Amino acid sequence: MNTASLTSLRILVVPLAIAAVTAMVFVSEGAYWRATATLDDQVDMAEARVAIQAVQWSILDAETAQRGFALTADGEFRCSRARAIQSMEDSFEFLGRYFVDDPDAQPLLERWEELASAGRQPEGLGEPCATGRVNAAAPIGAGRDDLDAVRALGATLLERESTKMTASRDDVYRTLQLGRSGVVVLSVFSVVLLALYVRERRALAVQQRDRQRLAQAENARLETEVLQRTAQLTLLARHLQTAREDERSRLARDLHDELGALLTAAKLDAARIRSRLGTGAPEAMERLTHLTATLDKVTALKRRITEDLHPSALTHLGLVATLEILAREFGEASGVTVHTSLSTVTLGESARLVVYRVAQEAINNVTKHGGAANVWIHLAGEGSQVIFSVRDDGRGFDPGTTRTSSLGLIGMRFRVEAEGGVLSVASAPGMGTTITVSLPVGSRDVQA
Repeated sequence: MNTASLTSLRILVVPLAIAAVTAMVFVSEGAYWRATATLDDQVDMAEARVAIQAVQWSILDAETAQRGFALTADGEFRCSRARAIQSMEDSFEFLGRYFVDDPDAQPLLERWEELASAGRQPEGLGEPCATGRVNAAAPIGAGRDDLDAVRALGATLLERESTKMTASRDDVYRTLQLGRSGVVVLSVFSVVLLALYVRERRALAVQQRDRQRLAQAENARLETEVLQRTAQLTLLARHLQTAREDERSRLARDLHDELGALLTAAKLDAARIRSRLGTGAPEAMERLTHLTATLDKVTALKRRITEDLHPSALTHLGLVATLEILAREFGEASGVTVHTSLSTVTLGESARLVVYRVAQEAINNVTKHGGAANVWIHLAGEGSQVIFSVRDDGRGFDPGTTRTSSLGLIGMRFRVEAEGGVLSVASAPGMGTTITVSLPVGSRDVQA
C-alpha cells in the first residue's frame, strides 16, 4: 500500500466511522421510539379490551339483577342493576373516546350501545334503591335475540382489538428485529472500519520506519562523506601550508644567500672606492657614505623579510628565544606592553612553526583590531599537551558573529588541527581576546 492510498484511506475512514456511529444512533433511537409508541398503543388496546369486557359483564350483571328483582322484588337487585348500568355507561364513554378516530368501529360501537341501552330503565326499576318492593311484573328488558346481538357485537369488537394487539405485537417484534439487525450490520461495518484503520496505521508505521531507516542510512552516508571531505580538506590544508612554508623557506634562503651576497659585494666595493679616494673628493666621499648607509638599510630590510618568511632563529635558537624576539620587536614597534611566560617544551619542527605563526597572527590582530595596552604570551607543557596562549586586554569581539577578520582565525585553526591540536578563542566585546592552542607532544619532537 503506497502513501497515496494510505492518505486517501485515512481521509475516508474518519467520515465513514462518524457516519456509522450516527446511523447506529438513529437506528437505535428510531427503534426505541417506535417500540415505545407501539407499546403505548397496546396499553390503550388493553384498556379498550377491558372496557369491552366490562360492558359485557355489566350487561350480564344488569340482566341478572333485573331477573332477580323480578323474582324476589328485593331492592338490593335494583341497586345492583343501577351500578351495572352506570359501569356500562362509563365503559361506553371510554370506548367512544377510544374509537373516535376509527371509522370502521364507530358504527359497531353505536349499534352495540343502542342494543345494550334497551331495557336499561324497565318499569318499576327507576325508583331509588331505598324504596322497598316495586312492581314484580315489570318487563325484564331486551329480548334474547337482542342480548345475543349485544354479545355478538361485543365479541366482534373484542376480536378486532385482539387482532390489533396481535398486529401491534408483531410490529414491536419487527421493530426490535430491525433495530437489532441494523445495530449488528453497523457494528460489523464499524469493526471493518476499525480493522482498516488499524491496518492503515500499521502500514503507515511501517512506512515511517522505512523512511526513518532510509534517513538514518542517508545521514550516516552524509556523515561519512563529511568526515572524508573534512579529512581531505585537512590534508589539503596541511599540504598547502607545507608547500607555502617550503616556498617561503626557499625564498628566504634565496634572499639570504643571493641577495645577501650581492649586498656584501656592494659594500666591499664601496669600501675599496672609499680607500682609494681618500680625502681628495669630499663630495664623492659623502655619496659613498650615503650609499653605505643605504646598503645597510637594504641589508636590514632583507633580514626582516627573510625572518618574516622563515625565522632562522626558530631553527638555530629554538621556539622560546624566537617568541621572546617576536614579543620584544612587537612591543618596541607598537608600544604595547608584552608579558611573557615561556617554558621549554617538546615540539617538532612543524609544530614549532605552527606556534610561531599563531603568535604572529594573534599579534597582528592585536595591532589591527585589538586596541590593547597589554599582551600576555604563555607557553608551557601540561602532561602530554603543550599549551600556548596569547591574551590581550583590547576591545574584544563576539565569536558568534561572522567577520572578514575571522579568516585569520580559520587559517590558524586549520594549521593547529593539521598538527592534531585544538585551537579555541574566548572573547567578548570590551573583555579582550584569548587564543589558546593545545598541541600533543610527538614522539619525534625535539625540545624547543
